[in-house]
Amino acid sequence: MLLLISPDGVEEALDCAKAADHLDIVDVKKPDEGSLGANFPWVIREIRAAIPADKPLSATVGDVPYKPGTVAQAALGAVVSGATYIKVGLYGCSTPEQAVDVMRGVVRAVKDHRPDAFVVASGYADAHRIGCVNPLALPDIARRSGSDAAMLDTAVKDGTRLFDHLPPDVCGEFVRRSHDAGLLAALAGSVKTGDLGDLARIGTDIVGVRGAVCEGGDRNAGRVQAHLVAAFRAEMDRHVREHTVTAPAAG
Repeated sequence: MLLLISPDGVEEALDCAKAADHLDIVDVKKPDEGSLGANFPWVIREIRAAIPADKPLSATVGDVPYKPGTVAQAALGAVVSGATYIKVGLYGCSTPEQAVDVMRGVVRAVKDHRPDAFVVASGYADAHRIGCVNPLALPDIARRSGSDAAMLDTAVKDGTRLFDHLPPDVCGEFVRRSHDAGLLAALAGSVKTGDLGDLARIGTDIVGVRGAVCEGGDRNAGRVQAHLVAAFRAEMDRHVREHTVTAPAAG
């Protein structure tokens, strides 16, 4: 599993840089603008300069409306600013067709500029609360649009977590559908260390966290701490090793 950490600015990114050996992807977002809130282009540039050159930089483009042209321009802005993973929260898409429409525009805008960039179609485990597309539709949306990964987060940050809305076995179905479509599967949403065993068991490719590595566990008031990143990674790797040992052999 890859570990994605989301600082909210340059100062936290410097803390992530101190923990660079323990994370795989640095993700730029603006938590006060939503689950996948977009930060400013200059913040993306500054964070890109603050972290090691060999660490991929991810950027969210927001909990977006169904406005394909607007979203495509936002995605291009993120990749031009230095992000190589572009995450789109399909907040305002109520049907798979709308979501595919948005993501096709994003894929074209991003990959015309940088073919090796990685596009992530993101949905929400608590989609029923905001009226957006069913979480299990995301892998097919990502496949049809030419995206590289499907991701689930939580839209409403009220203390409920990923598994409160979708039990581990349902998330496992999301991962299976993603893999069957040739995509990576990313899961986030107030993920805690106690969730890592299930995340490893179901074959999650990327785990995204913020609150779990912030002081006091608070994604808004707390700040990312390098020692908490290291501890989270150690626990994650332990579960991956245990799953590798206990998983039945193929054949």
